[in-house]
Amino acid sequence: MEFSELIKTATVESVVLGGRGLPAVRGTLCITSHHLLLSSCPGGDAQPGTVELWLLIRNVDAVEKRVQNLGWYQPPRTNGSPRDSRLAGSSGTITLRCKDLKVLQLEIPGMEECLNIASSIEALSSVDSVMMMYPFFYRPQDLRLEEGWHLFPLEQYFQKIAAQTNQWRLSDLNRDFTTCPTYPAGVIVPAAVSDDTLRRAARFRQGGRFPVLSYYHPSNGTVMLRSSQPLTGPNRKRCPEDEVLLGTVLDEGERGFIIDTRSAQAAKQARMTGGGTEPKSSYPQWKRLHRPLERGRPLQESFIKLVEACNDASLSMDRWLSRLESCRWLSHVKAALSTACLAAQCLDREEASVLVHGAEGTDTTLLVTALAQVILDPGCRTMVGFQGLLEREWIEAGHPFHLRCARSAYSHARLKQEAPLFLLFLDCVWQLSRQFPFSLEFGESLLLALFDNAYASDYGTFLCNNEKERCLCKVKENTHSLWAWLNQPEEKKKYLNPLYSHNPLVIWPSVEPQSIQLWQGLFFRWIRPSQYLDEARAEMQRLVEANEAPAKESAGSRLSRSISDPAARTENER
Repeated sequence: MEFSELIKTATVESVVLGGRGLPAVRGTLCITSHHLLLSSCPGGDAQPGTVELWLLIRNVDAVEKRVQNLGWYQPPRTNGSPRDSRLAGSSGTITLRCKDLKVLQLEIPGMEECLNIASSIEALSSVDSVMMMYPFFYRPQDLRLEEGWHLFPLEQYFQKIAAQTNQWRLSDLNRDFTTCPTYPAGVIVPAAVSDDTLRRAARFRQGGRFPVLSYYHPSNGTVMLRSSQPLTGPNRKRCPEDEVLLGTVLDEGERGFIIDTRSAQAAKQARMTGGGTEPKSSYPQWKRLHRPLERGRPLQESFIKLVEACNDASLSMDRWLSRLESCRWLSHVKAALSTACLAAQCLDREEASVLVHGAEGTDTTLLVTALAQVILDPGCRTMVGFQGLLEREWIEAGHPFHLRCARSAYSHARLKQEAPLFLLFLDCVWQLSRQFPFSLEFGESLLLALFDNAYASDYGTFLCNNEKERCLCKVKENTHSLWAWLNQPEEKKKYLNPLYSHNPLVIWPSVEPQSIQLWQGLFFRWIRPSQYLDEARAEMQRLVEANEAPAKESAGSRLSRSISDPAARTENER
């Protein structure tokens, strides 16, 4: 397939670009294989200079078109030519609804040009071949292809664990992806369990996702594992190797918890179709806890309803609150945080190991294990540590980004496997950052950048559904890593939290309904101006860099000191 075959009209003059809160700009619209560009015309209605739209077409979620036909006219006959009829003053409006929730409007002169532009954008935004996507063509001058891809090797993470215990080992049994097509080549497993036992256990788990180590809690040696559901089926089949694997994790007399992210009813229904749960008789040391988390269509529809409500400027207060409640997005946030807190509590306070799984083990399972680590581990709350967590617990762990992030909240296409699990995780992390403003080294801007890049990106980090697919597509050899870009010194500054102060403690968030708030920085990002907030953040960053505020003393400790010792207050504080 050639991109040129999908572009019916490449250039249109006198196009007017507009959007909510944006000044109208007239200019020349161009369509390339991956971008929509608009350069403003000098003079006329445009501001002096050049204003450009540079939109990645992959970012377009829905295209809506409306044409206006203002009548027909007949031009005079020339040289005996037959008389023809033409449209008089025809024009069209294209509304582009983007995956990052931005909404743009293009006023295009000429009905044919309008229809051609809309058709071209729809065709280009629907290209589903990974190797035809923009990251395979993007070549920035200041980055090398190999940069960023090997920042977070699993070997490095394992060495930290090996320095504290010898009960775990790094296995490469999945190096050819035959044991489990959605796991990475290397996994951390109990040292006492052989690879042959693991292979047999994998056959007893959906998709081959046998229990592997997700997190080792250094304060007491407990661990968090993740897997998919066991294939017990209606006949309650058993697997001795799977029982040995989970039994090895616990010493005699110890207990562990299995957190199932399905309801008890859903787990029971799964057994009738070949899935199921771990029976108590076969896993006597493990206690099962059901904490249902939505995934798939209910979560996607919740996201769509929330965005619709946020974009409706006509709502009264009562109607807004009613729609906010009916979309249930904040309930999903609360449920995810509550389940992650439960996993963290089992590890840290109950001193019990945990196995987390739902059905496939690639969605809500990863949501819980990743969130629990942000709560427990101060290393995961640093800029680099958080990136490593995403690499390990989302990307390498097999979250199907290509399927889940194929469409965002505006698409008119029939829902298939789309679901905003990763967005839900980012929202939960934002809730943590709001409740603990000094404890995360990164700020909201990083979470927004991650959301944008998960749905449409210049970089290859979130491409494909698992490591096997990335190897087949040679993603790491032919695209740039998002981490390489984010960790450039000048770029990294934009994402740091100027209030950050290292907090070695576990951060226990409040999950009371009153504590869960709408993430306005994301859902209202393009609806209301953020100029003053941006200016405030820039000023805070400037003060920190200029050392006008104590660099190593947190605002929290200064406040505590001033309360306990009024004499210690500065003149300004008084």
